[in-house]
This record gives sequence, structure tokens and C-alpha cells, in this order.
Amino acid sequence: MSALLELKQLTKIISNQADEDNKILDSVDFTLNEGEFVTVLGGNGAGKSTLFNSITGSTETTGGTVQLNGKNITNWKEEKRAGYISRVFQDPKMGTAPRMTVAENLFLAQLRGKKKTLKPRGLKKQKAGYQELCASIGNGLERHIDTPAGQLSGGQRQSLSLLMATMSRPELLLLDEHTAALDPKTSKRLMQLTDELIKEQRLTCMMITHQMEDALVYGNRLIVMKDGEITLDLNQQEKDQMTLKDLLKLFEEDKLTPTI
Repeated sequence: MSALLELKQLTKIISNQADEDNKILDSVDFTLNEGEFVTVLGGNGAGKSTLFNSITGSTETTGGTVQLNGKNITNWKEEKRAGYISRVFQDPKMGTAPRMTVAENLFLAQLRGKKKTLKPRGLKKQKAGYQELCASIGNGLERHIDTPAGQLSGGQRQSLSLLMATMSRPELLLLDEHTAALDPKTSKRLMQLTDELIKEQRLTCMMITHQMEDALVYGNRLIVMKDGEITLDLNQQEKDQMTLKDLLKLFEEDKLTPTI
């Protein structure tokens, strides 16, 4: 397997009002190989979201480098990185344009990373394909193809966000607790859909979750973060040997607050 993402000595330091330095990321070294699906665990303040923000460019790092497919993207703007990296957030409202219809949102996602032109949109020709795509989810989203995204249920809107993030096959998919705001039944279905899309498209993915069972069931690698560092990195074989009890014991020792 070839390295898709390489983080070298990635550091993020924030100074507080007392001029004391707080290391949010502490010299993180991490390599993500093409085709890996990594689940990321850690308590509040462990540095998980800051790690994702550093990868996408929404947070400027204090030190270290970010390489994607052999390119040093450390100084790239967030907009440029978005052509290669897709992200689904915890809040369903963050991944879609509320006043645009489902079809319009999907059309916009289809143009990700492509040069914008003055040619006609051709949205009507795409609708049948979008409807078929939405029907594969199984939550009735295909019946709302002309509905503004802001009028969808949380589960439908998050499903739309996931479709938008994956339809142009990003080099890297980041899932930032993307099921956390949903009810258990909807969350379970969205995780199944997520797993299906990742396997079908052979995506490279990192997923932050507080759901211990999801961290064990999904993905082929598991990392645990604490105090801005990666304290545990398990491959598929090691992860398969880990039980829920083992994870709970690990978190109890670190005084973290996992979710079962």
C-alpha cells in the first residue's frame, strides 16, 4: 500500500490569556495508506477535530507538514484542499446549502474540484441519476429531489451530506462524528450506508467517533488520541482482537468518557 496522507511533527499551539502555551497537537507523526478506513477515538480535548482541521486547512498549524499523495499541501488554502478532501461534520446543517434543493446540492458537489464555466448547468438532465442515487439510501430522500435541503429531516440531510462528499470520489474522506446528532436507529442506518459507500468506492477514510462499538465494528485500523498525541495505533489484526471491555478499560485508565 502506498501512503496517501503523511503528517510529520504536526503541531498546534494556542496561547491563553496568561501567555501560557497549550499544545492542542503535540508533534503528531501519522501515515495513512491508500484504502485504509481509520476510526479515531479520544476524549474531549484530545485533539481529534483539530487534527481534521489541520488536514483540511481550516486551522493553521504552528509547525510540521501535511502531505497528500506526495504533494506538500501545508501552505495550501482550505478551498484548494477541498478539491481533494471531503468532510462530513457532526451538524447536518453544515454539509448542505439550506435554500438549494437536493438536486442542486448534488449538482454543486459534482462540480467539486472542477473549473467553473459559463456553460448551461444541465441540471434537468442529471435529475434522474440523482433520484436513483438517493433511492439507494432507503430513507425516502428520492421523494424530495426538488425540496430545499433545509426542510429535510436530520437523517436525510446528513445522508445528503454523505452523498455529496463521496459522489466525486475524493482522495480523502473525513467523517467528523457524522452520526452523533442523530437518533440511534438513523445513526445505525447511516453508518451502514457509510460503510457500503467506502467499500464500493474503495475510499480512504478517517472517522472520528465516540461510539465504541462503531470504532470496533467499522474500519480496518483504530487510533486513540489523548492530549494532542496518538497514544494507540492498531492495525486490522490487532483491532480484531480488541473487545469492548478492553477499550472501556483503556478509557477508564485515561479517565475519558466514551459512548457505548
